[in-house]
Amino acid sequence: MSLAGLTFLIVLGAWAFMQEHIATELPTPGETWDRAVELLANPFYDNGPNDKGIGWQLAYSLARVGAGFGLAALVGIPVGFLMGMSVTFHRAWQPLIQVLRPVSPLAWLPIGLLLFKAVNPSAVFVIFITSIWPMIINTAAGVRAVPKDYLNVAAVLKLGPLEVARKVMLPAALPYVITGMRLSLGIAWMVIVAAEMLTGGIGIGFFVWDEWNNLSVPSIIVAIVLIGAVGIVLEAVMNALSRRFDYNAR
Repeated sequence: MSLAGLTFLIVLGAWAFMQEHIATELPTPGETWDRAVELLANPFYDNGPNDKGIGWQLAYSLARVGAGFGLAALVGIPVGFLMGMSVTFHRAWQPLIQVLRPVSPLAWLPIGLLLFKAVNPSAVFVIFITSIWPMIINTAAGVRAVPKDYLNVAAVLKLGPLEVARKVMLPAALPYVITGMRLSLGIAWMVIVAAEMLTGGIGIGFFVWDEWNNLSVPSIIVAIVLIGAVGIVLEAVMNALSRRFDYNAR
């Protein structure tokens, strides 16, 4: 048996012990497995806005994460490039980023509700504002790390600023950019669950909160496992992209 399998067995044993001797209100692993089979047997059923399968809940959450993450990339990567290429731009933006970056993600939710008066754009706004900072910071670091020799060659070839950015800086800084995107995506997936608990509607975060109100702890545990599994898939996709464009690792 692998070490990972042994670890899972230890966790399951600890869970069963806690359920039997310490917290008897917890479901047993067997009860949770039965609920998982029930939820996953038909994950995309649709009985109206308030009764959708867990597949739809995950799909809605992923769509919100994709929208917020995409917007953050559209804004954050160009801003990071400007900060890396221009000392003046870096001095102008760095203090603002240092002030806003540590703000708790959920602190932005009331601002989003005030601005957009609706749940979906507010959740996307929270994802956008919390996932943009790693992209800006890593992109700027990648541009600043471009070897001077590359820029000297570009100057000899008399490349214009846009050509330098497109043909020299972007390929050289791409591993940093993707690292920033990977960090941002992980943050976005963690934040959406908490945001949906507060905003309601459809989504895996709201599903967890709704099942808590229904006192269905097995459903909550199944959702937690699925959230972790989706997080692993997202991380694997970004790691594959990172390996694809990490020229130093070849």
